[in-house]
Amino acid sequence: MTKHDCYHCGLPIASPDNGKFTTVILGQQRDMCCPGCLAVAEAIVNNGLEDYYQFRTEPAQKSDDSILETLDKLKVYDDPSLQEEFVFEEGQDKQIQLTLEGITCAACGWLIEKQLSKVEGIKQVAVNVQERRALVTWSPFQIKLSQILSTLKRIGYVGSPFHPDEHEASYKREQKTFLKKLGLAGIMTMQVMMLMTGLYFDWFGAIELETRQYFYWVALTLTTPVVLYSGSTFYVGAAKALSAKTVNMDVPVTLAIFGTYIAGIRSTVLEQGEVYFESICMFIFLLLLSRFLEHRSRHRAAQISANMMQYVPVSATKLNPDGSLTECLAKQLKIDDVVLVKPGETVPIDGVVTDGNAAVDESMLTGEFNPVRKSSSSPVYGGTVCQDGTLTITVTQTLKNALVNQIVRLQASAMASKPKAAQIADNFSRYFVTAVLLISALTYGFWTYQGSDEAFWITISVLVATCPCALGLATPSALTCAMAKLNRQGILLKRADALEQITDIDTIALDKTGTLTKGKFTISNAWYADGVDSKSALSIARALESRSEHPIAKAFSDGIAFSDGVALSEISASSGSADAIDNTVHKVTNFTVTPGGGISGEINDTLFSMGSAAFSVHESQLKLIEAFPSANVFLTVKGRIMAAYEVKDSLREDTQETLDILAASHTLAVLSGDTQQNVNALTAPLPISTAKGGLTPEQKYEAVQAMQQSGAKVMMMGDGINDAPVLASADVAIAVGNATDVAKTAADVILLGDQLLSVPELIRTAHQVKQKIRQNIGWSVGYNVLILPFAVSGLLSPWMAVVGMSLSSIIVVTNSTRLLSK
Repeated sequence: MTKHDCYHCGLPIASPDNGKFTTVILGQQRDMCCPGCLAVAEAIVNNGLEDYYQFRTEPAQKSDDSILETLDKLKVYDDPSLQEEFVFEEGQDKQIQLTLEGITCAACGWLIEKQLSKVEGIKQVAVNVQERRALVTWSPFQIKLSQILSTLKRIGYVGSPFHPDEHEASYKREQKTFLKKLGLAGIMTMQVMMLMTGLYFDWFGAIELETRQYFYWVALTLTTPVVLYSGSTFYVGAAKALSAKTVNMDVPVTLAIFGTYIAGIRSTVLEQGEVYFESICMFIFLLLLSRFLEHRSRHRAAQISANMMQYVPVSATKLNPDGSLTECLAKQLKIDDVVLVKPGETVPIDGVVTDGNAAVDESMLTGEFNPVRKSSSSPVYGGTVCQDGTLTITVTQTLKNALVNQIVRLQASAMASKPKAAQIADNFSRYFVTAVLLISALTYGFWTYQGSDEAFWITISVLVATCPCALGLATPSALTCAMAKLNRQGILLKRADALEQITDIDTIALDKTGTLTKGKFTISNAWYADGVDSKSALSIARALESRSEHPIAKAFSDGIAFSDGVALSEISASSGSADAIDNTVHKVTNFTVTPGGGISGEINDTLFSMGSAAFSVHESQLKLIEAFPSANVFLTVKGRIMAAYEVKDSLREDTQETLDILAASHTLAVLSGDTQQNVNALTAPLPISTAKGGLTPEQKYEAVQAMQQSGAKVMMMGDGINDAPVLASADVAIAVGNATDVAKTAADVILLGDQLLSVPELIRTAHQVKQKIRQNIGWSVGYNVLILPFAVSGLLSPWMAVVGMSLSSIIVVTNSTRLLSK
């Protein structure tokens, strides 16, 4: 390499005399050929990897993978093309799910949240200790992703974009480290226990002082690696907390370990006093065992909750325009690509069936094991399994935005809003640690003043026994297990604190169409104005409804036809045939949707409207409606009625059973945009207290507001665009079945399946979670309150304190995991 070659890649520099791209490497000014090589070289140097240049055997290639291995990965994550795979847009902000390494207990999650929330530009931080993940939302105009990861690094945690395989590898690395430390502590504890127990019980007979001191030195030698290596988990946690100018559970543990260890060294060196090396080893061993069991329990719950990731497709068979087939990665598919799915294969991505007919197993999404028949125009979702036919599918979403990935993201988002119980527990545990340190200091002062030789050991017992690890686990462990259980049943929570609010609900308001009913409409009757051709009117109606996603639109696309009507006379739905439909294709322009009202659009420069009477019919024509009160959809031209249709729906199979269960403990109300006559007819056999029809979205909103102002806690269930305002205003909102995207956005809970019976199960689980959290907090607080007097009074030896604290944490986590089996 000459002085005119790029120091990084070795290629000749086009203009060696310009000195434009230079940087200092290994103490000398080095020339680069381009901004790219300069940026890579500076990143290597700035991140302490300068030795790369000293030990490399050949210049780097611009696409050399070895550079990526040594390059600062944090800088690499700022690359927009790299972020495309794992960073999501949230309006003007960005959001990422991170895998966290180094988390040991609930206090770590609090520490990370506290530190990142101080950083300008970070909008939201939610740490899930159970799953060792964090969901971070930030403004790209104020901070870069690499700066967020650097902040994590500075407080002792390693964060990287969540990927299922890497996340599992991270867990296995941590588990391997746990086992090494636990194994060393266990082996050494047995050796030291045998040695020191023999001395305490005089099993060695009358031995000389020199021999006893020799045994002490052997015990010290065996204890040292346990303290310095096995116990390092606790010291790191304490150091992280203190560096953040706070305290956590590891601080009193660290003080206890080093206090006992230093006291033992002092006694051994000065050859006076007792040593408690066996207590130190047992202390660390039992604490590590507790953390390890806790680690495994958290992983078990997280695995069930994250099982959705196993359904994320990997490969796909792409159908090319020339008819040939090619294999590709699912994440490489783009919108409007066409894929072929054969029997037994996994649907690779979200899309719409364009050809074929097959039964598709959607149990991974909905929890329902009956396959769903898919044909042309049916939506399909990545991760579902095609069972008995071949489907040709047009891609509608990239893999990053596919439903299965949206579910995983929403799972993480759900933990962002903590219930009040979790917030109270977090605050209490921090204050409690401070109180423990203060009580320990007062205990030591009191017993020293009393002249007790056991003052130091009594203080150690207080530090160990009252560490509130169990309190920190009480709420998050229960929430994680509950969310995992609900996910298996096709119930998706968008915020965890919704579970807490559900237990306070006393009134349930329901939309009718698509919620109580199947949302599969049929036209039962029709009326036409004098001189209006029924086939032409129906073709116009079909053209307008084809642009709508409302369930009613399906009724007009099913090939229903009617004979001509005159003077708005009634015509039976059974008259006519599908073949009689005017199949003229109308081009619709200036199409608009009015939620709760209807739709409008221009055909051949003429404005047509279709929807409720209040929306589409001019005031001068309202009297005509009295002749056919059961009509609920009107087709008008400039406000004048062309046609009126009675569109009917039927109840879901499980509506009656669901409402009977809910009515036992809740007041039920129906708020519908359909006519009052239709609402009354549908709800007559149901246990409904209030049934209101003919409501606009604003009137639904006002009805819920009135309920809330009267003191009711309202849960709203809906599925359409017109339900979005009222869903947003309710205390808890549920999007039912195949709800629109707008409704899902406004909802707190999404039912992925089509079963209303999921709602009673959701309410039952919410009450179970509340009970578990109360049990966990009650146990952890009760244990600490109960054990403190025994520790302060000197009745509790250090080893007893260790056993008690470890069992307390294990009991809390085990109690929470019982939710998974209920």
